Amino acid sequence: MPSSYDIDPELAPFAERMRPLDYADPEGARSVMRQVMAAQPHYEHLDRVRVEDRTLPVPGGPELTVRVYAPARPADGARPALLFPHWGGFVTGDLDTPRAFAARIADQVGAVVVSPDYRLAPEHPFPAGLDDCWAALEWTVAHAAELGVDPDRIGVGGFSAGGALATACALRARDLGGPRVRFQYLLFPQLDDRLETVSAREFTDTPVLDRASLVLCWKHYVGSVSGPTPVLAAPARAEDLTGLPPAFVGVCAYDPLRDEGIQFAHRLIQAGVPTELVHYPGTFHASVGIGHAAVSRRMVRDQIDALRRGLGVDGEPVA
Repeated sequence: MPSSYDIDPELAPFAERMRPLDYADPEGARSVMRQVMAAQPHYEHLDRVRVEDRTLPVPGGPELTVRVYAPARPADGARPALLFPHWGGFVTGDLDTPRAFAARIADQVGAVVVSPDYRLAPEHPFPAGLDDCWAALEWTVAHAAELGVDPDRIGVGGFSAGGALATACALRARDLGGPRVRFQYLLFPQLDDRLETVSAREFTDTPVLDRASLVLCWKHYVGSVSGPTPVLAAPARAEDLTGLPPAFVGVCAYDPLRDEGIQFAHRLIQAGVPTELVHYPGTFHASVGIGHAAVSRRMVRDQIDALRRGLGVDGEPVA
């Protein structure tokens, strides 16, 4: 990794060994992802969260499993909810991948978090994964009363590819006239298959994710699509962003996804969508997972604060 990258001192010891997954070998990449995530600590207050797996139908597809995280404490009324697809470049990840973050959101935001085990590329290219996430969103709305959820306070959110799927759900909901999405939370979202931004062109050797990785991810996800890549696969291609829900967009300094996130946030603002954009200096893709670093803790605080505001939660998070 070039010394010209001014990596945060608390993150720097991890940078050299956090190499991108080998997406040329999807099964191998999935195995490594499972090992990495299994080594991550559970949320420290997991006893305050109820976790349940549910299955639901997907039109034209197999049954989908979703993992539902809900605060164990009693609620004064209906809670907000968040559709939270996992990260992994559309190729890797499973129900266990987002467990710590999903549990934290459920506890500290006071929301019901629905995390779908969506189908992965290249075996299941676009639109399979999106269709699964959409089915999970519709299921959440349809079962709002059973879940104790306020149907007017349902958001979408995700990291990386999860952010693309979340945004695509918001676009589809807008274009179909519902269900209503209250808020979108996007952290280093993977939005643009064209890879023409400065960061996408120049970051060829960055930790966790680099240009070559992105080329392969997009090839697996949309390589079989004839003609231009659909907007719902790569939301940055959407020409009209008006009418989308308010958004929080966070980007990392040394991430090839940085500039597409910044540009998307600017376009949301220009389209009249209330949007908060935060750039985290010294960070690289997925730095939010290095929990001891001050900048990573700030990213987590920002996430909780943004979701509480965006989903209409009053008061302070539980300690």
